[in-house]
This record gives sequence, C-alpha cells and structure tokens, in this order.
Amino acid sequence: MKIRELETYICPRTQCPLQIKKVDLQEGEEIITGVLVSNSGWEYSIIKGIPDLTYPPVLEVQDEKVRSFYDERSDVYDKNLHMTFMTHNEDEIQVRNRFIDALELNPGKRVLEVACGTGRDSELIAQRLGSSGHLCLGDISSKMMSHCQERLSEVSVPVSFALSNAGYLPYPDRYFDAVYSFGGLGEFTDIRRSLAEMVRVSKIGAKIVVGDESIPPWLRETEFSNILVTTNKQFLAKVPLEEMPVDAREVCLRWVIGGVFYLIEFRVGDGEPQGNFDFEIPGQRGGTLRTRYHGQLESVTPETKHLAYKAREKRGISMHKWLEETVRQAAIRDLDEENKS
Repeated sequence: MKIRELETYICPRTQCPLQIKKVDLQEGEEIITGVLVSNSGWEYSIIKGIPDLTYPPVLEVQDEKVRSFYDERSDVYDKNLHMTFMTHNEDEIQVRNRFIDALELNPGKRVLEVACGTGRDSELIAQRLGSSGHLCLGDISSKMMSHCQERLSEVSVPVSFALSNAGYLPYPDRYFDAVYSFGGLGEFTDIRRSLAEMVRVSKIGAKIVVGDESIPPWLRETEFSNILVTTNKQFLAKVPLEEMPVDAREVCLRWVIGGVFYLIEFRVGDGEPQGNFDFEIPGQRGGTLRTRYHGQLESVTPETKHLAYKAREKRGISMHKWLEETVRQAAIRDLDEENKS
C-alpha cells in the first residue's frame, strides 16, 4: 500500500477516514507491513502491502465458508476456470471484454472491482484506464488476491488492493466512476446490502455491472439444465432483482455465457425516482397524481357522494377543487367555534 493511497480507504465500520498508526516495514512509498487506525480506534493490519479492511472481524458463516473455499483453491483456480467457457463454446477473453464494455470506460476513470478473484477481469479493465486512471480491487480471500496482485504487477494504471467484505466496502461515498463484479454476487451473504454499498461508493451517473450463475426459468426443466446443476448447484440461484437498489436507473438484464449466467448493468441515480406528480389532471375528478395519493378521505354513504357530485356539477369545478374548498371551510369553521368556546 502506497502512502498516497490512504485517502482511497475509509473504516468499513464507521465510514470515517483512516490514519497510519504504525509502519513496521516500508520500501520507498510502499508500506509492506503496518497498521491503519480509525478515529474511533478500530485497527486494520497491512500485510504484504495489502490492507486488511475486512469487516466484521468475525464473518457471517456464509462469508467465512466462501473465504475458506477460495483460499483453499486459489492455486488451481486459474487452471480450471477456462472449462466454464469451453462448456458453452465461448471465447473467454471476448466474453469478458463484452462485459467490461458495459462499464463505458475511458482512460483516467476511477474503477472498483468487487470480488476480483485472481484478476482475470481486472487485467482487462486495467487496459482501458491508462496511467491516468485508478483501479481499486477488493476480495475476501487473501490468497486469491495474492494471485491478482502478481497478475497485475506490470500494468501501467495505478492499482490499489484491499481485503474486504462486499457488504462493507472500505471506500468513500460517491468515489468511483464505475463498479464491476462478476462471479461472486451469488455468494455474498447479503446481496441487497452489497449492491447498496456499490451504489454508495459510486458517483451519480456511474455504471455498475454485476453478474453470476442463474439458469433462466424457461430452461430449468431441461436436460441441459440438469447436467449443469449436477456439477454446480449455484445455477439454481435466482436473479437478484428483488435485491436491486432503488437508485438503479436504465437497468438492463441479459443472460450470457451459454444463456446460464445473468449480467445486470445499470446507472446510478440519486435515491428513488422523482416523477412529475403535480400537474392538474383534466376531467370531473380533477386533482393531481400527488393529491390523489395523499388526499384519501374517509368513505361516505352513496347518498352523500351523490349530493357532492351534484354540487360539484353545479359549481362547474372538479371534484378535487370542490372537496378541497368544502372540507377546508368546514374544518376552519369547526376549529373557530372550538376556539370561541
């Protein structure tokens, strides 16, 4: 970790800035071993140049299982992954580049990859950014990240590594121009929280691209599906549309790699969408979309409703305006009489 990278990180628990507490080994600007600390006293180790910003300190059972799984398989991971693409007669590099195209990257952009693994996508993303960009890479497995660090040792773009949990990203709000995560989403303990974290660290208008295994509903009872599921039960996972953040705009869902992986791309908005709900709706009922939502009154008898409509018609105004005037006048009258008494 380079000293100048300190502003890249925050405490994943408190989202406060971090400071260098101790340096045990340093080579030039690179801190090889040391300790970072937040202003609330939370400490994070730097080991082999990578800050361990994993939170919580004791992981959820699922997250711990995933970390152990990938730590154990890190040395053979790259030797076997090509079989996924070979199974579906796909060219791995072409496919990965198509996914990365969706990020709409230009040189100089600041990009985060969550669950970067051994860096197979990271290497391709780095090629898009140039020396003026910045690539931040996070993963929960230290051994997978070691392979990623080695793979990206010669790239021209500045790269920052951090061990981290996808549900508690150690980066400031509105920091990245794009966020990418392919192949890990289905293994996160809390997908909803992880997606919300990706939005939090993204600038308004940034592109987020995520994906993982999921056989679409129309293929689930086929032999094709059964063969895949026999080897990998994760193909039975649902596309996490219910976990998507309200900030998602221009959402696009595709099935890729033989049609059994999903890819979701979306642009980051600011909170839930805002509609034009205040224009006057023509017609007898009148009102606006907003007043029709907020202005619900207790129900009345059919006779009273009939009289109200006759009165509205006589006045030549919409029911909204008649009710607004009538109810307001009655309320003011009753409140005035109450005050006088």
